[in-house]
Amino acid sequence: MRVGRIALVGRPNVGKSTLLNQLVGQKLSITSRRAQTTRVQVQGILTMPEVQMIFVDTPGFQQQYGGMLYRSMNRSVTDALGTVDQVVMVVEALRWTPADQAILLQIPAGIRPLLVINKVDRVASSERMIPYLQARQEETRFSAIFPVSALQRSCLDPLVRYLGQHLPEGPLQYEPDQVSDRTERFFVGEFIREQLFRQLGDELPYATAVMIDRYVQEERLIRIEATLLVDNPGQKAILIGQQGSRLKAIGTAARLQIEKFLGSKVYLGLWVKVKSGWAEDGTLLKQLGHDF
Repeated sequence: MRVGRIALVGRPNVGKSTLLNQLVGQKLSITSRRAQTTRVQVQGILTMPEVQMIFVDTPGFQQQYGGMLYRSMNRSVTDALGTVDQVVMVVEALRWTPADQAILLQIPAGIRPLLVINKVDRVASSERMIPYLQARQEETRFSAIFPVSALQRSCLDPLVRYLGQHLPEGPLQYEPDQVSDRTERFFVGEFIREQLFRQLGDELPYATAVMIDRYVQEERLIRIEATLLVDNPGQKAILIGQQGSRLKAIGTAARLQIEKFLGSKVYLGLWVKVKSGWAEDGTLLKQLGHDF
């Protein structure tokens, strides 16, 4: 049996979470068009005959912001790199930025990462990829290069075969039917947070956090109550919306995703609370799953 941990690393918004979801066949990491949607590590487990792959989706490594929250997110990336058997670096087709180069330099010298070039479906002509591929092949650190479209699930099977063939032998680390190490409560919070990113303006999603206050399995449904934390009263007003319309839309969309994930009817109650400086509160951040 070949078993191992595989880190997915890359700058924000290159499609790491979409890739993870497609590889394990289930939505585990939330996605949006905005960068830095992922805040904590999420493990997705793919078990096949003779192979178990434990994919670690990390937050996008960033150098733009400081603060305790973003330091924790970067720490999550560096911690993952020290505990895995393989590293998959994800980049966007036709793009290689200083941020990409910085991430490559973060990977320990003893590891030869595999390069996944994502979003090739956006390239109008395959001929445009030739010089880009040649330039990436000149970087001798990469063990292999795979152009893919995670969104369309194109060319993922060869990637999975390659990864499985290069894992060490060992016993299963998780039961064959387990798809993640995270709890249902964690994913409920993530689905709510996903709607904050999808339905709010450019800045507000980054100033919010989700706390699951209650998660109770009743006879006919699962009752969930959550608090949305914001920094100031103005953000609270925007999040609630006129006569509660924005909060209701967020709750409805999140509930539908949660019901699909849990396979059960769900009651979802949302409240908004002002907690100034929550992103610098170490105790609170640990409750939200961040490590320091």
